[in-house]
Amino acid sequence: MKNTTQPKIDSAIDRFAQRLTARLDEGLAALPYDVVERLRASRVQAVAQRKRLRVASTQTASAGSRFGNVLTLGGGNGSPRWWIPLVSSIPVLALVAGIMLMATAQDETGTSEVAEVDAALLTDALPPAAYADPGFAQFLKTRAEERN
Repeated sequence: MKNTTQPKIDSAIDRFAQRLTARLDEGLAALPYDVVERLRASRVQAVAQRKRLRVASTQTASAGSRFGNVLTLGGGNGSPRWWIPLVSSIPVLALVAGIMLMATAQDETGTSEVAEVDAALLTDALPPAAYADPGFAQFLKTRAEERN
């Protein structure tokens, strides 16, 4: 999808500039010659600045259009931006830290659950061999049904 708002904004700015220029030209005849010349020089500078800005925005837009609709974090003026990759890596680092924290918490939870089962087996009155008996699972099922 092509961005159509920028040409509309540029044409609106140009129309405003033309109206403003026409309005200023109306009172030009009443001014002294030296003031008229300073205004003309200022106008030439303003037009040149506008052209430079338009060329710079066109170059930036053409550099960004190569990437389609993807936002690129790069400077269009060629200045070094070493901090942009650094700031961009912060979310990735936060994600990795979160995953490591979750893995550690799950390991601790798993270890404590295994320790509880081991402690229950060792302190139970039932010998550990009883748990390996095939009839023991059936005994536990019927007991659970009786409780419900």
